[in-house]
Amino acid sequence: MLYECRIFHARLAPLHHAFSYRTYQWLVDLDELPRPRGLLRPLADFRARDHLGDPASTIRANVDRFLGIHGVNLGGGQVLMLAHARVLGCVFNPLTVYWCHQEDGTLACVIAEVHNTYGQRHAYLVHTDERGRARVSKEFYVSPFHPVDGSYRMTLPCPAERLMLNVTLTRPNGHRVVASVRGTAVPATGSALLHAAARHPWSTFMVSARIRWQGAKLYARGLRPVPRPPLIPHEGVQ
Repeated sequence: MLYECRIFHARLAPLHHAFSYRTYQWLVDLDELPRPRGLLRPLADFRARDHLGDPASTIRANVDRFLGIHGVNLGGGQVLMLAHARVLGCVFNPLTVYWCHQEDGTLACVIAEVHNTYGQRHAYLVHTDERGRARVSKEFYVSPFHPVDGSYRMTLPCPAERLMLNVTLTRPNGHRVVASVRGTAVPATGSALLHAAARHPWSTFMVSARIRWQGAKLYARGLRPVPRPPLIPHEGVQ
C-alpha cells in the first residue's frame, strides 16, 4: 500500500517555527516485501541495512531479534512497516513504524525507529493502548537544538484507508515539538508508483534536505546546537 502524505512539524518554543511538506510512504508486510521489476525497480527498494539490526540479515529477522531481546515472541505473526523505500539509491527515514502482531492478529506492540541526520538510529519499543497512544522517555539525540531529555507522547494507530500519526516531544522546561503524518491509501500498482515518483521526485533525498534547510533557518534565527552525546549501543541494533 502507498500513502500520499503530508508531514507537519512545529517547534513551539523558545521560538515558533513550523513547516509542512508532501511525500509518499509505503506500508508493507515484512514477509512479502514489494519487489518492482524493470524500470520500476530503482523506485522502490527495501534493504536491511537501512533499518535496525544486522545488515546481512532480513528486516523481518532483525525485528524478531529486537523483540526477542525485549521478551516479545510474535509466533510468526504479521509485521507491517511504514517507511520510505530506497529511491534511486537514496533513502532517509526520520521515523519508521512497525506494527507487530501476534499469530492470532492481535497487536502485540509497536516499534518506533528514529533516524537522525548524523547516520544514527534508535528503536523504541512501544506498548500502545486501544487508540494507539503511548508515552516513552526520549533516549536519542535527534534535533541538534535539543538535548536528550523529556518524553514523547505518541499516537500510532495501525493505518487503514487513512494514515494518522502524531508525536509530541515535551521537555522538562515545558518546550514542545509537535510532528504529524497524515495520508490517504493508494493501491501500490505500477502506475500509482510512477505517479507518486513523478509528483515527488527524489522524495527520500528531499526529506533529508528539508530537515537540514529548516535547521539552517533556525540557526539563522538564533538557536544554537547543543553537544551531541556519545551514542549508546541500543540492544545491538545500531
